[in-house]
Amino acid sequence: MALEVLMKIRRLAIVGFKSFMDKVEISFPEGISAIVGPNGCGKSNIVDAIRWCMGEQSTKQLRARHMEDVIFSGAGNHKPLGMAEVTLVLEGGGEGLPEDLAQMTEISITRRLYRSGESEYLLNGLPCRLRDIQELFMDTGLGNRAYSVIGQGRIGAILEQKPEETRVMLEEAAGITKYRKKVEASQKKISLTQSNLQRLEDIMSEVQRQIRSLKRQASKARRYKRLTEEIRNLELTLYSNLLKELSAKAGERERKARELVEQEALLSAKVSNWQSKLDTLRLELE
Repeated sequence: MALEVLMKIRRLAIVGFKSFMDKVEISFPEGISAIVGPNGCGKSNIVDAIRWCMGEQSTKQLRARHMEDVIFSGAGNHKPLGMAEVTLVLEGGGEGLPEDLAQMTEISITRRLYRSGESEYLLNGLPCRLRDIQELFMDTGLGNRAYSVIGQGRIGAILEQKPEETRVMLEEAAGITKYRKKVEASQKKISLTQSNLQRLEDIMSEVQRQIRSLKRQASKARRYKRLTEEIRNLELTLYSNLLKELSAKAGERERKARELVEQEALLSAKVSNWQSKLDTLRLELE
């Protein structure tokens, strides 16, 4: 069951917004307040200021071409201003408000827009986000699509609006917008989670493919290493046997060389002996 959040406007402060060059403060006492005046005096601009302060982002709803058009553009001898500011003071203490705001007697919302395009949002004087303002007004009837703030000509537009737009308006009036937003946020999270899971599955599939490829490469590397070791061992055995064979041949040749040297020495001795005998015989013959 949705909690009913009643938020009453107490005061409105406007400066630099549309036709309000100087600061203007408007109080809304208990009961019914009516703002009256001739055409063109700025009555509709007050409604626009309230909607703008509550986070309205549609320039069409604010009757402007560009958002910067809401800043006072000058009139007569008055130069254009560089900033528009609207502060909305609400009665606090309503049920369904955040705990820190529920204890306050007043809640102030401020929106500023600079001609440079920069904007600021303040909640009770502290900087905040547009989302914080939108969530504060959600299900109160005072949101940026507020059904409680109806400008001139809006009734006809409401009657002619699309069924989807009517549904959104009725949901806010019934106080279920906040829960629909939570459901949408949850659905987005679920969709994002599913997308992330699919991405993780794709990554895991790719990693597994790479692991299989690496395993094949590792198997080939191990086989290559094993074959390389076998070739190395065979080469070592071959070179070892060849060295032994060459060493044996070298030893055999060295032995034969020694024998030949000995034979040469023996023959040289015999030749010397025969030469000596030959010389002796020659002497005897003479």
